[in-house]
Amino acid sequence: MKKRVLALGLAATMVFGALTGCASKTAKTTPATTGAEAKTEGEAEKTATEDIGYDKVIVGLDDTFAPMGFRDQSNELVGFDVELAKAVGEIIGVEVEFQPIEWAMKETELANKNIDLIWNGYTITDARKEKVLFTQPYLKNRQIVLVPGNSEIKTLADLSGKTVATQAQSSSEEAMMAKPEITDTFGEYVTFGTYEECLLDMEAGRADAVVADEVLIRYYISQHEGTEYKVLDENFGEEEYGIGARKEDTALVEAINGALTELKANGKGKEISEKWFAEDILQ
Repeated sequence: MKKRVLALGLAATMVFGALTGCASKTAKTTPATTGAEAKTEGEAEKTATEDIGYDKVIVGLDDTFAPMGFRDQSNELVGFDVELAKAVGEIIGVEVEFQPIEWAMKETELANKNIDLIWNGYTITDARKEKVLFTQPYLKNRQIVLVPGNSEIKTLADLSGKTVATQAQSSSEEAMMAKPEITDTFGEYVTFGTYEECLLDMEAGRADAVVADEVLIRYYISQHEGTEYKVLDENFGEEEYGIGARKEDTALVEAINGALTELKANGKGKEISEKWFAEDILQ
């Protein structure tokens, strides 16, 4: 199997991140008060900032990963994860800022404190658990295979001798590499910096198939009415999405877990889910 790596990094984003940094753990002052009033206001302030350790969190995301986090026609960041993060921020009392990153460098960006959270269809894996602290799972996903509508590919075995594309350093790539009995038969395996580039490569006839997250592929198909695609019945495995934080940020993760549970209970999570997926798929 030959591997042709075409991962395109977002150099400008990396420079910007390095220059700006994170500086999220900022002190937050409270107006001076006395007696019972001071205790009440102080306790409320502590719940929102001191216990969590942040009054602002910077979320790192791949801004081409629709429908989780991407740019609309006005170049505004939108998507399921974007709205969910804002809703969580309101509950735990922190400001949420979004910073596009090169997805292949996500854990490095987190470790270097250029971002505080990885939140953009981030699959929970054992390998990633060694690097980050995950929240509870909030969404299920599968790694599926998309081919052109007129393709003769019907099964994973039919990928033998074909050119298959996926995003570099993604859960899709990890899921594929976990099945060498399939990937070793590929004629060529290509990686790009974004899934969008993978799909464009297939549309141009250079790739025979794309392996990607089901949430992205289903949304992509819905946005390309009139173009014929096929999703194979077989896939590269099921998984769950979580939010990644630094190992020491246990209080922040606990607060996010509580907020996710609250959003599920109060119906706001259902509302966000139905907006982007036409059904409630929040765990």
